[in-house]
Amino acid sequence: MDGPTPAPGAVTRLINDLKERGGLKGSDVANIASVSPATVSRWTAGTSFPHPRMQLLISDLRYVVDRLAEFYTPEETRIWLYSRHRLLDGARAIDLIHDGGADRVLAVIESLDAGTYT
Repeated sequence: MDGPTPAPGAVTRLINDLKERGGLKGSDVANIASVSPATVSRWTAGTSFPHPRMQLLISDLRYVVDRLAEFYTPEETRIWLYSRHRLLDGARAIDLIHDGGADRVLAVIESLDAGTYT
């Protein structure tokens, strides 16, 4: 693998933050990353590491969750991620993040910040 390998604690912290701030479960992270829940467990335990593409995806998800946490509880954040949104043309944020569309999701979140979306 190219580049430095992240410290086990860094990946563990990312996933734990997703659970705490976003109400996401290991199975949610697994679904978003298209890996098994056992793989996410190994990432959390530090016995394996996500590939760079997965690291980017998890990082994008964490950024989205951090932004949503400014408006919602963890449970509400999870529901928001899994719900279809009019401003996303009926798409679910979780699917867009999986497909590399975190910027589109963040644009909708910015409209929350501006008070133009409910």
